[in-house]
Amino acid sequence: MNTILLFLLWVCIGASSSNVATTARCEYYNDTLCPDSTNQKCYETQNCGPTDTEKRNHCFVLWQNDSFGNPYIKLKGCFLNNIDCYDQPKCVEKREEPKKSLMFCCCEGDMCNRNFTWEPVSTLSPPSEAVPKPVTGRNEDVLPVALYTLLPVLILAIIVAILYWFYRQRKLAYFNELPTIEPHPLPPPSPILGLRPIQLLEIKARGRFGAVWKAQHRTDTVAVKIFPIQDKQSWLSEQEIFKLPHMDHEDILRFIGVEKRGDNLQAEFWLITAFHEKGSLCDYLKANIVTWNEMCRIAESMARGLMHLHEEIPANKADGYKPAIAHRDFKSKNVLLKSDLTACIADFGLALIFQPDGSAEDGNVGTRRYMAPEVLEGAINFSRDAFLRIDMYACGLVLWELASRCTAQEGPIPEYMLPFEEEVGQHPTLEDMQECVVQKKLRPSIRDTWVFWHFVTRWKNVGTMMQKQDSRLHVWWKEWFCSLAETPHKESS
Repeated sequence: MNTILLFLLWVCIGASSSNVATTARCEYYNDTLCPDSTNQKCYETQNCGPTDTEKRNHCFVLWQNDSFGNPYIKLKGCFLNNIDCYDQPKCVEKREEPKKSLMFCCCEGDMCNRNFTWEPVSTLSPPSEAVPKPVTGRNEDVLPVALYTLLPVLILAIIVAILYWFYRQRKLAYFNELPTIEPHPLPPPSPILGLRPIQLLEIKARGRFGAVWKAQHRTDTVAVKIFPIQDKQSWLSEQEIFKLPHMDHEDILRFIGVEKRGDNLQAEFWLITAFHEKGSLCDYLKANIVTWNEMCRIAESMARGLMHLHEEIPANKADGYKPAIAHRDFKSKNVLLKSDLTACIADFGLALIFQPDGSAEDGNVGTRRYMAPEVLEGAINFSRDAFLRIDMYACGLVLWELASRCTAQEGPIPEYMLPFEEEVGQHPTLEDMQECVVQKKLRPSIRDTWVFWHFVTRWKNVGTMMQKQDSRLHVWWKEWFCSLAETPHKESS
């Protein structure tokens, strides 16, 4: 009898343990890479990475409700080991709608995030029905009493409405206000002025959120980035970054102002900055090679700019508090070269501000080619340090592009190539980058002709660390940034 009971107990335990759903594949979507969530071609199947016996894979969905309650998907993919996701066969968000309407749900089981719902659990009890009390007495005197009581209130309401109308008319006479940022003791003068006499000369580049023009403003040459009406949010986000305290830095693109041109559906949103004739680092390296001194000058200024962006700066008497900022689309196209071949960082349309009392809820990142391994795996950690490490990885790829076109190497200098271009070509898919960087663990090769530099010999160690996805890599880069300014700018003999 005891043997039979033990056998039945073993069967029950085995049956219950076998019901744990395993997640090997999830539906993947990223609105940064394909903003049309209604297009089925934008959806892909993501293979979740292997886990140890104590961790489990989940699928997740990050979305946002519009003003009509319709979901706008931001991100889908794999999620690693969250206890709130255990034994959840369906992807359901049960919290009441947050302030920014950003929803998140997770589940277990292959492709369980294909469908998702929002079922908020209300904590409010239904209002009790009021039982009307019988009215007693005469009603003849009610109307005069009500008029005497309500007339002063009505007059006061009319006065308040008139004052508010005058206030609105005066406010609309100025340019549309931007989203508010953290106040500081001495705010700088607003760069939002009336329409400037700007003449567009020629288009220099087209990007994800708009076109960049070379333009003439009186006697100055400026750059004008024009956003169409559907990308107004990117225009707002980018100028919010520029208007933070301490952003007037020599290695950050100089901000001049913003304007709105046109009305209704013909509206355009202009972002006006300094113009640099040499263009982006990517375009410059395609047509030019650089000497050792030039390479160090570009790398040093680029490193200073990225470190300034990542740095938290406390408020002082002259300016307010500057939070840490992650660029999230760092690449050679977004590094501009000045006339003296120093670099400045541009394009903050995807940048993320880390306020001390806030947390990152947006997993958007930039160009596939520059995505870090953890991003390609779908194991995004929504923390400040995680996003800053993603920037550092992309910066390492840009430094590789720069070194590949330096004259201080043996033999002929090869033609310019993008990172991983030899492995995945010029237009890689997400699957191409996942196979190359995550599965095969490939990294841009450090050529043997570079080894005779003491400077580049240290890159060999970085290459090994990148192969192993060593967590010390990002610390090493930061130390290297600090020491680069002390490196003697001497040509190799």
